[in-house]
Amino acid sequence: MVGLLPIAPFDAWGHDHLWWLDRMIRSDQPLVERMTLIWHDWLATSNGDVNNRVLMRAQNDLFRSGGLGSFAELVTNVTKDPAMLIFLSGISNNRWAPNENYARELMELFTLGADRGAYTETDVRSMARALTGWRADWNSAVGWTNFRFDTTYHDPTSKTLWAGTSYERSGIFNWRDACTLVVENPFHRSFFVTKLWSYFVPSPPDASTQAALEALYVSSGYSIGQVVEAILLHPDLYTGAPLVKPPIVYTAGLLRATGQTIKHDAWVWLSALSGQTLFYPPNVSGWNDRAWLDTSRLYGRWYVASYALQPMVATNASYNGSTETGAQALTKAIEVAGSPSLTAETYAALLAFAEQASPAGIGVNDFRMLRQNALRQLTASSPDAQLS
Repeated sequence: MVGLLPIAPFDAWGHDHLWWLDRMIRSDQPLVERMTLIWHDWLATSNGDVNNRVLMRAQNDLFRSGGLGSFAELVTNVTKDPAMLIFLSGISNNRWAPNENYARELMELFTLGADRGAYTETDVRSMARALTGWRADWNSAVGWTNFRFDTTYHDPTSKTLWAGTSYERSGIFNWRDACTLVVENPFHRSFFVTKLWSYFVPSPPDASTQAALEALYVSSGYSIGQVVEAILLHPDLYTGAPLVKPPIVYTAGLLRATGQTIKHDAWVWLSALSGQTLFYPPNVSGWNDRAWLDTSRLYGRWYVASYALQPMVATNASYNGSTETGAQALTKAIEVAGSPSLTAETYAALLAFAEQASPAGIGVNDFRMLRQNALRQLTASSPDAQLS
């Protein structure tokens, strides 16, 4: 809700972002929303190019419904998805003038990986020919509409992929065959496991874990959910290096933890300031998850914490901390900030701050009120709160 009205994702700029953020906060299936975000990043499509919130919302629903199912099915569905057909020129790809945009990204970013020897420029051209045939009509009132596969626009001739390798394939391939072939390519399983793992654990899996996850992925029929389950049960998730939360995950988590929902539209510009606006990834590569904490984006997160804590701000009228110790003040601040897990080092630093004496010229009650607000802000924006 924004105020007392339901969030309408199509009626104003930024309301699509608010709609999804609100869903993340309210959902009783947070893993489903997290996977939806992962696919929005992995199979990135931006409304900056699509310019159609209805189609972007439909793609979002596709990721949500298929995000833990079969990857083979997901890549087939996203290949024919109207938002993707616009974004990567699928509707401009025909037998007379093959467009290579989707063919290249399908292999480089979605299924096989770049600079691994998985494909050549010749394969990109052959894959583009296999993907020919999609069309749509332009309507000045609604934009692109009537998306369809037209056999007369498809290249019906034979194509060869990965020539000279043990997995060379030749045939009169169409777009469905293209989706099957990239998933069956032996480079795909390692790419899939490594990339999916990176969304949960920042350091790569060891060789035995990699092999076990690849075997599970193939034997399960390319099940996303089974690999996710195995990653979530792996010790590295709990004992390995921490992962920096994407800005929207940090924001949604803080609002969930403090029992809030969306009541104003400031979350749009706050998310932009933090580096992540939903439905607008910067390019087809998605967001750079290794650069979330640069100086400008960290500044945005500080403001996110400040806005999230505004409804609970301590005032002289609402907060009486005149008799509390520094440790008691910190305990209260951690509770108000959503009870994030803190390391001993962070807790000690916050406690040292809490136990400082009142500066000269500030009354005891005023000092302890200000201290409480500062402790809440520092807790919510602490390094530990930024990590998972």
